[in-house]
Amino acid sequence: MRSFLLALATSATVLATGVTPVAASEYRYCLQGEEFAGTGDCSFTNYQQCQATASGRMAYCAANPDFATIPTIRVRPHHR
Repeated sequence: MRSFLLALATSATVLATGVTPVAASEYRYCLQGEEFAGTGDCSFTNYQQCQATASGRMAYCAANPDFATIPTIRVRPHHR
């Protein structure tokens, strides 16, 4: 029972955070400006897509702040 409640609490926490690391890693750039609240429109996989959408508007592109906080896993070389 304790394991079930722990799994349930963990699942609720993950779902409540909004952006998952997988989603953030797919969308690396955000369109920001006066028209966009918070972190902006983070639906761009590359900088060129973001720049094309920002063209002609009072907007600019920046790195997705959620992407910057994703931990990277480093593998140490195995020496014998």
